[in-house]
Amino acid sequence: MSTTKPYRRAIRHLTTGFAAVLVFLALIVPDQIFRLPPGNSIFTALLRVPVEALIAGAVLLLLPQRGRLGRARRPLAAGIGLLLGLLTVVKMIDIGFFAVLARRFDPVLDWILVDDAYNFMVDSLGEPATIGLAVVLVLLSIGLVAAMTWAVLRLSGIALNHRVGAWRGIGTVAAAWIALSLMGTQLIGGIPVASHTAADLAAHTALALPNDLADRKRFAAEVQVDAYRDRPDDQMLTALRDKDVIISFIESYGRDAIENPAFNSAVLISLAANQQALTAKGFASRSGWLTSPTAGGGSWLAHSTFLSGLWIDNEQRYRSLVSSDRLTLTRAFKSSSHRTVGVEPGIIFAWPEGQFYGYDHIYDSHTLGYNGPGFSWSPMPDQYVMSAFQKLEYGSTDRGRLLAEITLTSSHTPWAPVPSMIGWDEVGDGSVYGPVAANAEGPTSVWKDEKRMRTEYARSVAYSMDSLLGHMAEYGRDDLVMVFLGDHQPASAVVGNEATHDVPITIIAKDPAVLDRIAGWGWTDGLKPDPAAPVWRMDTFRDRFLAAYGPEGDPH
Repeated sequence: MSTTKPYRRAIRHLTTGFAAVLVFLALIVPDQIFRLPPGNSIFTALLRVPVEALIAGAVLLLLPQRGRLGRARRPLAAGIGLLLGLLTVVKMIDIGFFAVLARRFDPVLDWILVDDAYNFMVDSLGEPATIGLAVVLVLLSIGLVAAMTWAVLRLSGIALNHRVGAWRGIGTVAAAWIALSLMGTQLIGGIPVASHTAADLAAHTALALPNDLADRKRFAAEVQVDAYRDRPDDQMLTALRDKDVIISFIESYGRDAIENPAFNSAVLISLAANQQALTAKGFASRSGWLTSPTAGGGSWLAHSTFLSGLWIDNEQRYRSLVSSDRLTLTRAFKSSSHRTVGVEPGIIFAWPEGQFYGYDHIYDSHTLGYNGPGFSWSPMPDQYVMSAFQKLEYGSTDRGRLLAEITLTSSHTPWAPVPSMIGWDEVGDGSVYGPVAANAEGPTSVWKDEKRMRTEYARSVAYSMDSLLGHMAEYGRDDLVMVFLGDHQPASAVVGNEATHDVPITIIAKDPAVLDRIAGWGWTDGLKPDPAAPVWRMDTFRDRFLAAYGPEGDPH
């Protein structure tokens, strides 16, 4: 008997301590891993005072011990624990979103991204491991909610049994919280010591639906404002009626690919080599910056923003846009008598949104004639895409003027394996890539090394650029105009959490009159934009472009 009581007492102390630590961490850990202090100083993150614990403790202690309100204490404590558990699961999802997309999870709009996340994990780990990981995450989420509910119930009972001490503790800590809040005391990384992290997360989650409904109303008004909606066809893009035009998005080609010295060498070498090759062929170029509505992923949001002239930063806006009759750049070229084609190797399923953009024809992963292996997420190498475009469209001798929107995918996450450039006459039907893919290093090993991950990212961007610009140097005619840009920055794991949303954009042409029309834009000569070059929101480009190459851009 004498040995049993101390043993049980120790167990009670351990379980109470575990419950306190679990609740405390759930309340004070921020939803951005990058905001945690670096190195050993990470333990200073524990020096925070969560106001939510003070409020919940006071509410539970204020309830009488007996009567109807007294009986409500346990269900209330269980409800608080359940809520905190659910918020902790949301916080874990937020941590992942900040690490990849540099933003919070939207509990109303972001469920569509589950499919993309699953496909990414399959590409990186394989399907069996992905299924196993998904099952583990679901079970952990359920266990976390259950454990948090138990923990709050446990702490509530302890506080009730030591009511006087609990009130003294709450009063002392509340005074400290108020003082720290008034002084604005912060830890390394800008984390406030007087914490209200869980309350902020609860407010964000609760307000998601009304905020999304308000945004839907705002967007419905924005989509109706269009200076070019009623522009006559004969006044549309008049300066490019005798040109073939390529608009190309390079996946994940962000500002850091050019400016971050930790990994930009491959991209800078590619830009310099392609600059020299294009100059030798008589092409000139100008470059600037655009701010993308997304980062780390969500390429379709950037594509639709660029082509529609509207800011599309969530799935709700995207769905509303593609259900409208908004004028896109592709439709504008169609109005100017161009044949409009979309070259979309990343499209592997039905894509009804393609009708919105106004393509005369869409080439997807099934219709580009590829007979080789996939390269992780990318169904086919970018050089093959450009080779197929040459055979299917650009190289035809009996065609009219062409507008091609080409999306290149070899630089899509997870950036391994990355193919190498081969002779254009060697590409064929893509079967040549079989041995290349079989002998290449996969993404699992690359992602184990942060430095390798970054350098492979840059190498993949350089490969995409070499494929696109190499095609132009090899096959580009005198009347070809190219606009190419990145869709967004890569994941925060590559560029960090403080990176901008800026992406490079370049216009290339042999006819000097084409670039003369954008002389007033302040862009940099060449393929590499200067750090001080103008930065515009991506949604402003459509109107600037239509104005520059319409009648209002004619020299006076």
